[in-house]
Amino acid sequence: MLRRIELKVLATVARGDTISELATKLDHSESYLSRAVADLVEKGLVYTERDGRRKRVVPSDARAVEIYQDLVRQYPHIDFSELLTGKALEVLYYIDQPRTVSEIAEKSDNYRNTVNRVLRRFRNRGLVGREDSQYYFTGNFEQLREFARELVHYDHRQRLRSVVPDGTILWEEHDEFLAQTEMEIDSKNFHETGLAEFARFGLQFLLTSRRYYLYSTDPDSLSPAALCCHVLLIDDGSRHRSYCALLISHLDIDEGQLRDQAAKYELEETIDALLQYLNTHGQDTGRRFPEWTQFRRLAADYEVSLSH
Repeated sequence: MLRRIELKVLATVARGDTISELATKLDHSESYLSRAVADLVEKGLVYTERDGRRKRVVPSDARAVEIYQDLVRQYPHIDFSELLTGKALEVLYYIDQPRTVSEIAEKSDNYRNTVNRVLRRFRNRGLVGREDSQYYFTGNFEQLREFARELVHYDHRQRLRSVVPDGTILWEEHDEFLAQTEMEIDSKNFHETGLAEFARFGLQFLLTSRRYYLYSTDPDSLSPAALCCHVLLIDDGSRHRSYCALLISHLDIDEGQLRDQAAKYELEETIDALLQYLNTHGQDTGRRFPEWTQFRRLAADYEVSLSH
């Protein structure tokens, strides 16, 4: 996500440094530094100000920059610009709790060898530890995960703001995010989701003015199982649970696919309860579900067969 020279600039730049001063500090040519600064400006992590014939570089107020510069100040003996290149930040992003190599590889969609190589690098420096095959951050180095997450969050915010002036991120992971907006988005990799997309399967509901989009480069990101999870992330109330139950019954969505998507979106308990509601005809499912007779009437209104 960030090249070594970009990380070096972020670690070094103080408010008002010129390109020439940065080049001297980092022992690189001005042309090389200019390209690195231009890339950081594009990412929104620094900006430049004209001062006569000179251009001054100023760190942005992104929290990711603050966390990274704080890490560099606390541990000046560690070359973070070397450690955090390649797939490192992507791997660290998913150590939000102790995880095995397999878990991190699956979540980050990387090869186990890649994850092992990154973790070995950090373990050798004492920044992560391992217990019962699970990796975790040692000491105060959870800031590395915070940096990775804030960097991704900032990138997602920038991407969303590039297509709509207002918008709220409801869920995110490294390469995807779910956003709410009042405006239509017609831009590459933004896919409309939420209840509006149920119409593709013959289920049309009265909708609010809010619109929901998933940013993803994965063409299968809007499967019916994923769509169900998006709706529950948007609103986990009785009404939205009922509509998801309708879609599951209408399309006879495979339970394994539902559970896979539930794990991705950390909705395992909700999907379990939803499947139990359908499989037991409304027995012992607790609150946030309608009475089964009420749900049967809703299904009849939409001509959905309850085969569960």
